[in-house]
Amino acid sequence: MTIQHRKDEHIELVLKRNVTSRNLTTGFENYRFLHCALPEINFSDISLTATFLGKKLKAPLLISSMTGGTKRTGEINKNMALAAEERGWAMGLGSMRVALEYPESRSTFQVRKYAPTIPIFANLGAVQLNYGYGMDHCRQIVELAEADALVLHLNSLQEVFQPEGNTRFAGLLKKIERLCNKLEIPIGVKEVGWGIDGKLAEQLISIGVSFIDVAGAGGTSWSQVEKYRTSHPLLKQAAESFSDWGIPTAECMMDVKRRVPYALLIASGGLSSGIDAAKAIALGARLAGYGRSLLKSAVEPTPEHIINHLTLIELELKIAMFGIGVSDIQGLQKTDRLIPSLRGD
Repeated sequence: MTIQHRKDEHIELVLKRNVTSRNLTTGFENYRFLHCALPEINFSDISLTATFLGKKLKAPLLISSMTGGTKRTGEINKNMALAAEERGWAMGLGSMRVALEYPESRSTFQVRKYAPTIPIFANLGAVQLNYGYGMDHCRQIVELAEADALVLHLNSLQEVFQPEGNTRFAGLLKKIERLCNKLEIPIGVKEVGWGIDGKLAEQLISIGVSFIDVAGAGGTSWSQVEKYRTSHPLLKQAAESFSDWGIPTAECMMDVKRRVPYALLIASGGLSSGIDAAKAIALGARLAGYGRSLLKSAVEPTPEHIINHLTLIELELKIAMFGIGVSDIQGLQKTDRLIPSLRGD
């Protein structure tokens, strides 16, 4: 099976199958905002403007890395790029290994013409550094995407369950360090839905990684996605046991901020509303990222659906800020009005 076929298959499964954890959640339900009955601000004065990697954003929000490589996924990326530019969000591209192996797929990642001003992140699986990919390949995909940063994704468990999986993860930290020392643009590291803990974040920052997307558990579980693809009976059975594996997104944020308080963080993994974004930012995120929750809007023929979806998330974020009496993102980052939930709901 080609990488291209796998890309389309992943989209179908994520859209049509139950690929979330059975019992594990993001952990955001364990926090609630302390309502401020007299906010002393005007709703119309609330500003969502932010910066990331030196670029201005209309909102501290990210369309997370999802796809690319086929005609269908190219249309999805186009819609997402148009929406991100319209609303002033950052955007991540899906894994670009396919663009190196199948040159005809490169146009599906070339979205800069649709999004000239926003931060765009190129993307490659970190494990590919152990399978012949190096500095030149990384430069190629960065140039192809006209990207502001390169994100290396960590997906060790997915590779185990994936029929075509690459599982040689030994020695990657040193290779990531060499890349950070030589590549001309910032390098970020993200998980794919099982989370990054504080100890690993500390190691990554110490070797020169510029930012970390914790990509915690509570949203899409890639063991469950790959369960539907594998024909191996034991892997199918094992995938069921791992449906609740991972570190909830909120726990990732708390652990990383405790260990590396100065780290530049993105919170993704199961976010669906603007209230989730508000909680993530109050916990220390510079950007809040959305993946599967946007996909149904992004697969529509025109970008209006996803533009409306992004607008709704922004509105919910602004209302949450009004509800605690903060008028800008800096105030939300410093708020003391996010407290543990008494009931966890």
